[in-house]
Amino acid sequence: MPKLQRGSLRKERRSQGETWVLRYYITKPDGSRVENTKAIGLVRDFPSKSAAWQAIDKQHLHQQINEPTLKGRVTFADLATHYKQNELGDQAEAPKPKAHTTVLRNKCILANYLLPRWGTKNATDIEPLAIEQWLKALRKEKRLANPTLHKIRQVMSLVYKHGQRWGLIARGQEANPLLYVRCQTTSDYESMTISPEQALAIMRELPELEKTIVLLTSATGLRISEALGLRWEDVDFPHHQIHVRRSWAGGEIGKPKTHGSRAVVPMHAILAEFMHTWKKQTPYAADDDWVFPSFKLDGRQPRGQGMIVKDYLRPAAARAGVLSSEVRDVDGKKLIVITDERTFGFHALRHSLATFLVSKDVDPKTVQAMLRHSNVTTTLQLYAKTVDDKRLKAQEQVLTAMFQEGNKNIQAKSPSLGNHGWKMGGSGLGQCR
Repeated sequence: MPKLQRGSLRKERRSQGETWVLRYYITKPDGSRVENTKAIGLVRDFPSKSAAWQAIDKQHLHQQINEPTLKGRVTFADLATHYKQNELGDQAEAPKPKAHTTVLRNKCILANYLLPRWGTKNATDIEPLAIEQWLKALRKEKRLANPTLHKIRQVMSLVYKHGQRWGLIARGQEANPLLYVRCQTTSDYESMTISPEQALAIMRELPELEKTIVLLTSATGLRISEALGLRWEDVDFPHHQIHVRRSWAGGEIGKPKTHGSRAVVPMHAILAEFMHTWKKQTPYAADDDWVFPSFKLDGRQPRGQGMIVKDYLRPAAARAGVLSSEVRDVDGKKLIVITDERTFGFHALRHSLATFLVSKDVDPKTVQAMLRHSNVTTTLQLYAKTVDDKRLKAQEQVLTAMFQEGNKNIQAKSPSLGNHGWKMGGSGLGQCR
């Protein structure tokens, strides 16, 4: 399948006024390719480039300019290639830019799962039940969790929807098999939580840089990608604030996860003292230097999250007794081997902060502000267990009053009936006697 094109936009002065013009190539009968243009609309009607791209999408112009290339068999690899070029490429001009982590994840899913299995298949011949059976096999053979399988299904669906939007395949429901594919989304995974005392014990086992990262993420709820994306200019010591302006994940700089993630983070005096101490020790303390730099790369980029967790955080948690471990003889050396299979990383520190705040009856709005959730519903989910505990205690108080007072009244009126009432045990309702 020939390479499909998106075209490019530019402004031109025309008689009606400054105009957005789409530039693209057409193939002549002799096989030669020449540039062609099409007016999209006036700049005053579409003030931004993203608005002009949206107009192009609404007019289905991409289908028209790619029409000569759409004849014949369309494989899933054809759809995936077009999707990557137009949706996962340069996000600077995209109408709805995707986060770097989303682009990286979707590319990995395409390369590691979807293309090896479905790439050569005719896109419209793939059956829903075949996809379901394949997902079940992935769960069994590769032990993938339900949320991971759901993401694979989601990316495959995005590829089909993209192909339909561009007219690469028919737009009817029968052309998109993912509409009929069932996939569980729930997971048995529960984030591990630790107490503030355990966090301190882990910190004591770490060098200064890693110690500062653990304290920073434990006390503020910063995501590790946000913490690693900090430069010293983002740490406002005079005003006791930290500004979240970027993230560092997958070896690239990106934007914070959500708009709410960009909220200013308060910095207590205790935390500021640790940050000051680290700034005095690091050889990279200029305003535009990374707060947590890679020494191997001479400070040109931040540390990698995976390396910190594997080489520092988990071993420190084992030495502190937070993760179970045992001493084994490996090649004649006594080494501590972590036997704890639970997932423990920086997200556990963020989750532990939320759990601690909830246990101290901090109101949901404050917790939302601390964690910078864009939606309070996400925060309220953290309160579910605590709310249930409070309701259970309140119910116990009502029942205690009912049966204790009720037994007294019954015994006063008819002592013989009192022996058949309910009594309250130390842990709640007792038994009928």
